[in-house]
Amino acid sequence: MIKVHIESIAKEAVEPYFEQWNDLSEQIHKAHDLRNGEAKTLMEKGIDLFESCILNCSETAFQTINEKEDYEVLPINGMERLQFIKMRPGQYACFRQLDELFKELKKRLARLRIKS
Repeated sequence: MIKVHIESIAKEAVEPYFEQWNDLSEQIHKAHDLRNGEAKTLMEKGIDLFESCILNCSETAFQTINEKEDYEVLPINGMERLQFIKMRPGQYACFRQLDELFKELKKRLARLRIKS
């Protein structure tokens, strides 16, 4: 298991990821409403943002998520859910799933801060 990097989970360090996601999720939601084809590209940015947060908060030197590893910061079934999202990023269901992953990640990081 790849452990959490305690210094990297400070609220000030992780909050920008969630602020960026809030902005991006509004754009993705609008793209789905308009059916203008932009949702997939925006979702790919959201996936990159999520993975960046996971990697930044973990004790790893890798620049990409290793799907064979368990990350302490990932929510329950996080890797499987992320793989599902990556398979069809243009689908609305995948947007909802990524939104839930961000919410759960925020809670998990708060719990890990309290625990440390």
